[in-house]
Amino acid sequence: MTSRALITASILLVACARQSALTPQTTPDAAMIARARAIHERVLVIDTHVDINPANFRSDTLNYASRLPRTQVDLAKMEEGGLDAAFLIVYVGQTPELDSAAFARANAQALEKFAAVHLFAEQIAPRRVGLATTAAEARAIYASGRKVVFIGVENGFPIGADITNVRKFYELGGRYMSLAHNGHSQLSDSNTGERDGVWRWNGLSPLGRRVIAEMNRLGMMIDISHPSKVSMMQTVGLTKAPILASHSGVRAICNHSRNLDDEQIRAMGQNGGVIQLVAFNRYVKCDPKKDAVQSQIRADALAALRAEFGVTATAQPEVRARIDALPTERKNAYLAKQEEIISRRTLGDAPANVADYVNHIDYVVKMIGIDHAGISSDFDGGGGVDGWRNATETFNVTLELVRRGYTEEQIAKIWGGNLLRVLEQVERVAASSAAVMR
Repeated sequence: MTSRALITASILLVACARQSALTPQTTPDAAMIARARAIHERVLVIDTHVDINPANFRSDTLNYASRLPRTQVDLAKMEEGGLDAAFLIVYVGQTPELDSAAFARANAQALEKFAAVHLFAEQIAPRRVGLATTAAEARAIYASGRKVVFIGVENGFPIGADITNVRKFYELGGRYMSLAHNGHSQLSDSNTGERDGVWRWNGLSPLGRRVIAEMNRLGMMIDISHPSKVSMMQTVGLTKAPILASHSGVRAICNHSRNLDDEQIRAMGQNGGVIQLVAFNRYVKCDPKKDAVQSQIRADALAALRAEFGVTATAQPEVRARIDALPTERKNAYLAKQEEIISRRTLGDAPANVADYVNHIDYVVKMIGIDHAGISSDFDGGGGVDGWRNATETFNVTLELVRRGYTEEQIAKIWGGNLLRVLEQVERVAASSAAVMR
């Protein structure tokens, strides 16, 4: 066994000591670890949600092909942890303004992230990574020995009021898009409406309904992870193709508005879609009352940190821009303190671990079947649980699945097969639409 395998196995053994009583209490032995390692190396391992910072794609000496000090994912970490493919995310945060100026700013930020991914795949590391726009391309890149990069769009806000931007994003490689993030967009209500019961559209907007049809026509997967439940259920009724939740959890386990309740989970199964269960601590294991207090403590600490470093902005895109503008040494100090604040547990509860996380996978598999569960980390966007804190620890998820009795065929579906199946079905719907129009 390699030293890396011993390290990852030891991490999982610690996590297993704190696992939920809902899971079997089988401690991995050397034979199980070896079997899990072999499976992990054979299956195509896809993470559907990894946030990026364009600044990490610009430098000639320190970039996403290197081992970056402050990221949970980069190409070196993917290679070490056996993470074969990742959706790198074009994310632009929501603003209250839904006007042409706000849309133009958001569109420019989105295009910057598209450009960063293309630069990475086409110029920085083309011999180690390939950009996939179809399921077939992903398999071919993987077969060539390279890592696979997809592009996902988190929040349709940057398309503005111009539906032709959907096609532009598709042509740039976007293969899924959500219609809202944390805050109501011009396309859809957000899950965040649950905080105050205030909704903008009571689900989808008229433009949002047109965007769903356009995404079906083009072959872009519809992501329902951030929109409201009503929006999600309306989407299921409108779409001609399966949909996905790119990074969500199970609400019956953790009662958070970002997670899916049983009705939504069943609707995903009936639609033929896939739920990419997310390893985000606060969505894996939660106590709403404690989490509300902890969120306020964290928000106050982050505000104090911004004041300390002179980062006076409050809107997330501006905060990120001002952090990036800091001198390198000062920026690294800021990021180190920010990471410590975000990961800090202030109320004494043990953080979620890999076993807690796989409980969410188990729940979906038992409710709607093995064909509808997948995996996402939300790394570099707040994701991570004990045992899977960054891409180097990816094997630990496979080991936990093996420990619970999942077969190699089932693990292959969960780690990427289900996602590629949905993408292929979306591609077929688009091809059928094109044939009808000819």
